[in-house]
Amino acid sequence: MTVGSEPATTSSRFSEELKSMTWDDHEHAEYTEYMQALLGGQCNVQGYVDMVVQHYYAYLVIEEAAEKMRDDAVGGPFVYDSLARIPALEADLQFLLGDDWRTQIAPNEATKEYCDRLKEVCFDWPGGFVAHAYTRYLGDLSGGQVIKGAVERAFQFKDQQGVQFYVFDQIPDYKAFKIQYRDQLDAAPWGEEEQQKVIDEAVLAYRLNTKVLAEIGRDLPRYLKK
Repeated sequence: MTVGSEPATTSSRFSEELKSMTWDDHEHAEYTEYMQALLGGQCNVQGYVDMVVQHYYAYLVIEEAAEKMRDDAVGGPFVYDSLARIPALEADLQFLLGDDWRTQIAPNEATKEYCDRLKEVCFDWPGGFVAHAYTRYLGDLSGGQVIKGAVERAFQFKDQQGVQFYVFDQIPDYKAFKIQYRDQLDAAPWGEEEQQKVIDEAVLAYRLNTKVLAEIGRDLPRYLKK
């Protein structure tokens, strides 16, 4: 998610403008009741599993779009095999739910809405793909590490089992990678109008993610530890 980042300072760099303009929505995702309960160690395992399941459905679409964008002149530079999350999510779900995990999961209504938007903008519009990829992957590399630590402490997970989603083995230096990614954002051949469209789409991406967390939160009484 988006925990642990810092707001950008005023600058002409597009990447910093993007970060600054999405900051409020960033914060809203972090401070949903569900996320605060998870980070505070108040959720049971099922409460965590529900978030992993919803991530899985979103990443199925994002990473299918990445394959479509791989050879695109604008979107292609933002396709990194080192970021791919589906194998990690499948490993986590198998650990958390067992070998028959596929029969136990379903997207919630907010996730369906999120996936519909991903399908609408990520396959044919490079800026749309980048807006959603930026929102998800850089969040996973940043605040996702805070979530990983909180989950491991709460459930006593060992050897990174159940939290593979937050482990990027092929990226040795997360900070350096994020700098490289933001440099690519600055180098993308977008005029001011296209840059604003990308910012608007990233704002929408955060809001859709927040709706997913809010829907999980509707079951929070059932997910709180007794």
